[in-house]
Amino acid sequence: MSVMVAVSDSPEGAAALAAGVAEANQLATDLIIVNLSLTEVDTTSIPSTLNFKIIERKGRDDRDPAEAVLDEIQDHAVDRLVIGIKRRSPVGKALLGSISQRLLLDSPVPVVAVKVGLQDN
Repeated sequence: MSVMVAVSDSPEGAAALAAGVAEANQLATDLIIVNLSLTEVDTTSIPSTLNFKIIERKGRDDRDPAEAVLDEIQDHAVDRLVIGIKRRSPVGKALLGSISQRLLLDSPVPVVAVKVGLQDN
């Protein structure tokens, strides 16, 4: 039993990581972090009491990030997937191709989708 979180190098990725940590703590289980960015994941906010594993996206450089996450779900005993999502316009919602949308539709496990709060301009 574990919680998997897909982390990109974005505010959505940071929000997903925070939610994934909270989810793993609540369920008293391990956290699997799939790093979708080209940089190292900042793990300083993860409590030392939480067991976690970081999986770097491997394969071809142009490998689809959604496929990478779905493959990792199949390879590990994952009970829940946590992802960050962007605010999208009605037209954007109608267009397919978003990594988050594909994970929501194709994940074989329940998905927790975290939306980053809107900032006042």
